This record gives sequence, C-alpha cells and structure tokens, in this order.
Amino acid sequence: MKTMAIGTGGLSSSRLAYGCWRIVGDGSETARARGKKAILAAVEAGYTLFDHADIYADGHAETLFGEVLRETPGLRRQILLASKCGIRKAGDSGPEAPYRYDFSASHIVRCCEESLRRLGVDTIDLYQLHRPDYLGDPAEVAEAFDKLRQSGKAREFGVSNFRPAQLAALQRACPMPLVVNQVEISLACLTPFDDGTLDQCLAEKITPLAWSPLAGGLLGDGAARLLPAQETYRPQGIVTALANIAPRYGISPMALALAWLLRHPAGIIPIIGSTRPERIREAVQADAVSLSREDWYRLFEAARGGRLP
Repeated sequence: MKTMAIGTGGLSSSRLAYGCWRIVGDGSETARARGKKAILAAVEAGYTLFDHADIYADGHAETLFGEVLRETPGLRRQILLASKCGIRKAGDSGPEAPYRYDFSASHIVRCCEESLRRLGVDTIDLYQLHRPDYLGDPAEVAEAFDKLRQSGKAREFGVSNFRPAQLAALQRACPMPLVVNQVEISLACLTPFDDGTLDQCLAEKITPLAWSPLAGGLLGDGAARLLPAQETYRPQGIVTALANIAPRYGISPMALALAWLLRHPAGIIPIIGSTRPERIREAVQADAVSLSREDWYRLFEAARGGRLP
C-alpha cells in the first residue's frame, strides 16, 4: 500500500487505516482470537495506522492490541498507534454522573497514561480529542497536549468530530499543529464536503481521517452495523452506481467506495473496521486505482440523489 504524510507533523501512514473499535467483539475467547487474527491480517495487508479510543470496549480493545504487540516481536516499530480520549460514560466518577465529555487537562493526561498502560507502550503516535467538550478550554487542552509531548507520551495531536471553527479555536491555543480531524465521511455522509471541514483540511494541511467510510457496512457486504444517525441513510442509488462502475476498474464495489474517498485532494484516510480478513484485504484494492473525474462525479451525483446545481 502507498503511504502519505499525516498533516504537517512527522508521521507517515498507509493510505488506509485499521479501526480497532470492534476487535474484542463480545469479549469471548473466540471473539478475542478473531480480533487478533484481524489485526495481523491488517498488518500483512500493509496497514500501518491503527485507530483506538479509550472507550472502545471500555478499554479492552487497547488491552487486546497490547497483547498482540507483546506476542509479535518487532510489530511496534512497523506501525503507528492512534488513540482518543474525552468521552466519559454515565457513572464514571460517581453513580449519578451523566454521560458527558471532559477536556480538563488532568483527564486528558490521565487517559493518555491509561491508554499507554493498556497498550503496553511508552508513546502514542497520534493522540486525539474524541468529541467536542462544550466546557473545553483551548488553553487547558494546549497545556495537556504540551505536557504529553514534552514527556514523550504522545508525538502528534489531533481532534475527532470537530467543526472547523472548533478546530480553529483550539489550534490558536496549541503550540503544535493539530494534524488530523477524524469525522464521518462516505458516499452516504457528504456533510464534510459542504460544512467547511474538507476545505479547512486542504487550507491548513490537516489530514481527514474518515470513520465509517462504508456507512456502517451499507456500502460494503450488506452486513450493516449502524449507529442511530445512520439508520436514515438510503444507499440504494449509491449501491447501484458502485456496482455499475466498479467493473471498469477491476475492483469490488466496496473498494470503489473507498477509492472515491482516496481521490479527494485533502488526502482522506478511510478507517476500515471489519474483523474479516478477506474484507480487510479487499479494501486495499482501493489503493491501486485513481478514479476519473467523470466517475467520481457520477458517484457524487448518485450520493446526492440528483444532478448538481
């Protein structure tokens, strides 16, 4: 797989990333073994960026990945580890505590240290804020990020699910560049094309990481696992267009949906979340093609449900 720089920092990643949200499954030994097999399949297929968050399986996803690192000598030197913090579940810190977001400096630093412990590593390559905290103080976040950088616990920093104005406000306070914004982008979710997110990424050389690039599986093999907001997606026209165009490039419709994202000049990195090795390998087909402008716009039109103005 080809590689690319991440933002303006010193990191370089494969054109596809592997997402570790579901590697633990139901927590059974069978599911954990399947998760380990998926991680190794991604490594063998050329993925170098592995996406985590402290809340994925309540930390057990990071713990499982840490086991794989211990069981696979030399693997840590081949890959980049990304993780996120900031979401606190109901009951965290007290039985009456609500589900909420927390960008306090103490919480950011503590969460990073806990992720390092679970992963069994000294440094996280890319550390991100997961969802905007409405009480977040950019100066306090900058203080936490600088502390983590100075201590060597994190190399580069970014955000997830931030609007352009929120990212800009945080960047003004931070002494280091914010190198990524991880948002939902797919043919079924075009919001970042219209709300300024991708424009900002282009202007500031911020790398967009695309979560759910196959719309929860609606643009994949049909085995969809949807978030509540995705239940309103109507992908039939997109699926038909993908099936019609994919044979021209000799790739699967699923890979074509990913290649459509790769074609954008902002350098979108789709995050693949399947735990099926064959799907993990199939996704890499997307890196081998470059869509024509005509086909890119044919798919864009299908996604919009009508012609451009």
